[in-house]
Parts: sequence; C-alpha cells; structure tokens
Amino acid sequence: MGKVYLVGAGPGDPELITLKAIKCIQQADVILYDRLVNKELLSYAKKEADLIYCGKLPDYHLMKQETIHHFLIRYAKSGKIVTRLKGGDPFVFGRGAEEAEALAKQKIPFEIVPGITSGIAAAAYAGIPVTHRDASASVAFVTGHHKNDEKEDEKWASLAKGIDTLAIYMGVGNLPYIQEQLLKNGKSKETPVALVHWGTTDVQKTVTGTLENILDVVREENIKNPSMIIIGEVVRYREKIKWFEEKMQTSSPISEAL
Repeated sequence: MGKVYLVGAGPGDPELITLKAIKCIQQADVILYDRLVNKELLSYAKKEADLIYCGKLPDYHLMKQETIHHFLIRYAKSGKIVTRLKGGDPFVFGRGAEEAEALAKQKIPFEIVPGITSGIAAAAYAGIPVTHRDASASVAFVTGHHKNDEKEDEKWASLAKGIDTLAIYMGVGNLPYIQEQLLKNGKSKETPVALVHWGTTDVQKTVTGTLENILDVVREENIKNPSMIIIGEVVRYREKIKWFEEKMQTSSPISEAL
C-alpha cells in the first residue's frame, strides 16, 4: 500500500508554498495537479514521476471528480507515493475533503498539507488586509457559485448583515447576483469592492470600485476568472499600503506568469 498527500500549492507565487509541500512533490511517484497550480512547482518532482493534469475550467471539467478519486486510489493501492497538488488550500473550496473521504473509505493512508489560500494572499498582495482593528473584526470565505433557491438568498442576507469582510471565490460570473443580494439585504452601495485577478503572480491586476458601480468597472477592465472578490471597508486601505504592483514596476517579478 502506498500513501496519498493532499497538498495545498498556495495562491500562485511559487515561493508561497510550504517546505512540507515541496517535500511531498519531491518524494512523489505520481503527481495529480490542478489548473491553478504554478507549473514552476513541478520542477521539484523526480524525473521519473508521472505528472497527471486534472485541470478544471469554469463550467468545464477536464477530469471528473470521481475519476480523480479513481486515480488516487489505484496508484496508492499499487504502492505509489501520490501527491495531489491543489491550488491554494485543499480544504478551502478545493474538494480536498471529498478526496480524503474517498481514500478513508478504501483505508488508504493519507495526509493533509495545508496551503495559503487566495482569499488571504491575493488580498494581501493587493494591499488589502482581510481584518483590521478599526475596520473589520470578521471575515468570511464564500463561494461565488449560487443556486436559485431560498436558502441561497438567506445565506447572502446573513453575509450582508453579519460579516465585515467578504472574500469571494469563483464569483466573477455571478457578480450581478452577488451585488443584487448584498444591496437587497442592506449592504451600503458605497461599500468598497476589489477584484484581484491572478493574485500573487506577475500578471496580477487589481481593480476597485463600490458595490454600486463594480459591475461597470469589471466590464470596462475586462476582469475574468481566476479573480478574488474582496468586499468591505478594508478595501480602502489599499491606497495606503498597496505594495506588490509598485514593486513589480521597480524590480524583477517574483514568479513567472502561469
């Protein structure tokens, strides 16, 4: 019996990966990696390691989740060390728990290796703190996907009234719905909003606006996924402490474009 490591590869900058994660890549006989993993990290792999791409695009899955489970189980049962390399953190909208459940059901040994999630890192690289003593005592990580039902509307009502900072993943396509729900449930139209496209990479682009005009900003700037949406008063701090884009203008980039 082999073993599976469910590993967070971090948000994009290849230097934002943990030492433990690098060791998992180096030791692996098989690596299954996602679309948002910086390919530079694969240079740590053994030459003889099998590299399997499991990329998923919005509304299009190259490899179904059940197929990924099948590969993890098959390779581990054949005695291989398997590293499942996932962008960000495996347990933050990464389906890591589903993969862990599948492995546990087959009694296959596994470990979870946390990674830096984009909800924190992309915001930080844009000069936005997700919490601040004067502006935000709470932050919620939220999926931007939505279902057209009452429970989904109730969720946004709670988020609008009870959370200071919203870090929204995979939400660009549903931004009109998100805007509608937050405004409908009492969020001020003047609430600052930022979108960080390809956060922490040398092609990072950040745009800001308000809850009232952010749709126009996104349309004008042609912002697509992958982008983090940060909503809350903390966005105002960007003008004072933005650092990464300014550093990019004066020094060599930290990481290669993905």
